[in-house]
Amino acid sequence: ESRAANAPNKEINIQWYIPSLAKPSKDTETKVLLLYAYNTQPVKISDIKNFSSMSIFSGHLWIPLSRIICLRRELSNLKQQVEVLMQSSKSLSSASEPTCFLEQSETLEITPSKTSKTNFAKVHLDEKTEELAKKCLSEVKALLSVPALSLPVTEIPFDVTLPSIASLEDMFDPANGCIITEESLFNWIISLFH
Repeated sequence: ESRAANAPNKEINIQWYIPSLAKPSKDTETKVLLLYAYNTQPVKISDIKNFSSMSIFSGHLWIPLSRIICLRRELSNLKQQVEVLMQSSKSLSSASEPTCFLEQSETLEITPSKTSKTNFAKVHLDEKTEELAKKCLSEVKALLSVPALSLPVTEIPFDVTLPSIASLEDMFDPANGCIITEESLFNWIISLFH
């Protein structure tokens, strides 16, 4: 039971391995190992010795460290741009809402914050941010798929939300791993692994 695995939803688990003892020769670049596992249906494994499933997949890819560092920097910039767009759309929508003042006899009710719901809202990108997103996603596609098939991204293949961009940024952080569960991002990434 202590070694059991439980995945109630579809998810991708990403981990990185940076070989410290293997020194590359001068003519080769430093590469790190991307380890991934994902399930396409809910999974509960209680006996690891007697388990087989057609909905669990795993694999690995060697990726140049320098490209990961550049991509992570670009994804960080993209995340900042998405946050700015969210703030500006939030301020525009709040400016158009009517304001009302409480009378002295009224009491103020505190309601839970709506920020968690707005973070999952699809963000409408301006032209500059959309180009940056396409550039980042083209690089993700080039790193994760067969090189002969890695044409540049012309359309963004998933809903751009702050959590989806944050998940992509976390995915390409070699110091940590991450779990991706957001469905449209999940579907796009596993399509690249095939």
